[in-house]
Amino acid sequence: MLSLHHSPNATVKRSQHSYKYKINAHDSVYDYCRFGIAVCRQYSSGSAYPSVSLSTPLPGIPKPVFASVDGQEKYETKITTLENGLKVASQNKFGQFCTVGILVNSGSRHEAKYPSGIAHFLEKLSFSSTAQFESKDEILLTLEKHGGICDCQTSRDTTMYAVSAEVKGLDTVVNLLSDAVLQPRLLDEEIEMTRMAVRFELEDLNMRPDPEPLLTEMIHAAAYRGNTVGLPRFCPPENVEKIDRKLLHKYLQSYYCPQRMVLAGVGVEHEQLVQCARKYLLNVKPVWGASTPANVDKSVAQYTGGIVKMVKDMSDVSLGPTPIPELTHIMIGLESCSFLEDDFIPFAVLNMMMGGGGSFSAGGPGKGMFTRLYLNVLNRHHWMYNATSYHHSYEDSGLLCIHASADPRQVAFVTQSEFVAFIACNLSLVQMELERAKTQLKSMLMMNLESRPVIFEDVGRQVLATGKRKLPHELCELISKY
Repeated sequence: MLSLHHSPNATVKRSQHSYKYKINAHDSVYDYCRFGIAVCRQYSSGSAYPSVSLSTPLPGIPKPVFASVDGQEKYETKITTLENGLKVASQNKFGQFCTVGILVNSGSRHEAKYPSGIAHFLEKLSFSSTAQFESKDEILLTLEKHGGICDCQTSRDTTMYAVSAEVKGLDTVVNLLSDAVLQPRLLDEEIEMTRMAVRFELEDLNMRPDPEPLLTEMIHAAAYRGNTVGLPRFCPPENVEKIDRKLLHKYLQSYYCPQRMVLAGVGVEHEQLVQCARKYLLNVKPVWGASTPANVDKSVAQYTGGIVKMVKDMSDVSLGPTPIPELTHIMIGLESCSFLEDDFIPFAVLNMMMGGGGSFSAGGPGKGMFTRLYLNVLNRHHWMYNATSYHHSYEDSGLLCIHASADPRQVAFVTQSEFVAFIACNLSLVQMELERAKTQLKSMLMMNLESRPVIFEDVGRQVLATGKRKLPHELCELISKY
């Protein structure tokens, strides 16, 4: 790309035959004077034009400074265990922003000795007032100075507090995380507001046309009746008034201890993160007092099997004159394996091979949809609204499911027939189908790990569960092996 100085009378002509630019004498003299003789190239037609190589530094511009990575650092997840048992894990990633958070081995599966719903309440109460911050607004204003946002998510086995902000604000971020996790005030007015938020979420869950969250709850309740991952993730309506500060402190005292926590960071220097952890998480006494890990529920998931049914009238939630279609939603599942077992990868490939989705995208082979549920269900039966495979995996068990939505008279037959074929699919596997599923799984894995928050969650969850992390290329090798 060239920048030329043109006089008002300068002309640029293009030869019809040679396709070279001709520049008048005034411009050539200017460029000779500025860049020297080497700038102009002479061609057989006699024309010449200024040419500055893109590899030649521009005069007066400082030399660029490039980021460098030593050895395998960009691939390595570094882990340090502090004296109190807290693990610090980091993955360096070039950029101006970082994602840092605390993951706790605590979720709805650990509420066997408590009223269900405590993890749901803690999720809603996260990043409220603490010992250092008077309110949630003050926390958000503090993060805003570093371009940061915060969030908390709970699942059946993990609670995750996370902040994304500028790297230069790392000290403030770790200080804030420590305060939010270990020093929450849990004021009466905050708990009352949380009760309102939980009630609203439960109402919304029952009124949503999309049944997937409710079906996921029901399939777990049926498969693990009354134990561990079968306990409700959402607070039951009858427990909303039972949960108070005293009960929350009792639960936190058992499960929020350093040995059950990981401080994970992506986009940060490991030593700097360890330094911040020592400063804000090493000798901090929680607001609920000394931890008592002896009260932790260590029960193993017991697969029971069963059926859970629900009848819902959606006639009063339809928008406009068009009513919501009368559909039956069914989810059939079977026990799979833990994510710690060798069979986890084959189950993940099998789930990808089943695939599926909604009827809106069931365009057939022309749209590149080759999974079994698209080819054998959605493309063959026009009245099917949805057919999707899911795989839920935990540290001691797992669940492989097919979700189908259709007319009540048809859904059971089609789902059962495909599920039988699904169970016996090892007898009729086509190698090309298997290879496609493995390639798709590896592609999805690598594309998801392009996102910094996803890398953070992957690092934190793996280190929390196993004490180490399998890197993406190791997972891809395992997928290819089967």
